[in-house]
Amino acid sequence: MIVGGLTVDPYTNTPIVILKDPESEDVLPIWIGFFEASAIATQLEKVKLARPMTHDLMKNILETLGAKVLRIEVTELKENTYYALIHIELDGKVYEIDSRPSDAIALALRTGASIFVNEEVLEKSKQSQVQSEEEKTLDELLEQVDEGTYKM
Repeated sequence: MIVGGLTVDPYTNTPIVILKDPESEDVLPIWIGFFEASAIATQLEKVKLARPMTHDLMKNILETLGAKVLRIEVTELKENTYYALIHIELDGKVYEIDSRPSDAIALALRTGASIFVNEEVLEKSKQSQVQSEEEKTLDELLEQVDEGTYKM
């Protein structure tokens, strides 16, 4: 998956990160916090800051210790909450670190790690989307996301 863009839910004003599969029609919208959206947008826009943000600090710590982020994976969807793992290699051993998807995505963008979504998560996400008028409008909004606009 790739980060296809960021947008804002027009009903709740909550940021949404859009993950897209470049090889299929699969799209996964994940509602996230404002700080995480800012961290993702900063990286997508290649904004250089004078001091490191939290996710930059995480990257710097991992690199200093000789660890490598192998990939991140959105693993579960339970009660409308997504769960993720960050797969990190250090000294030949692989660790799986529990994470919010938004933090994992922000770190993946900084380290160049691949983003994966469990197939069951994609299916659950599709099934949980009841097509009310409000959701149809949101679907239309998601389809119109300008991948070059990330300002929050």
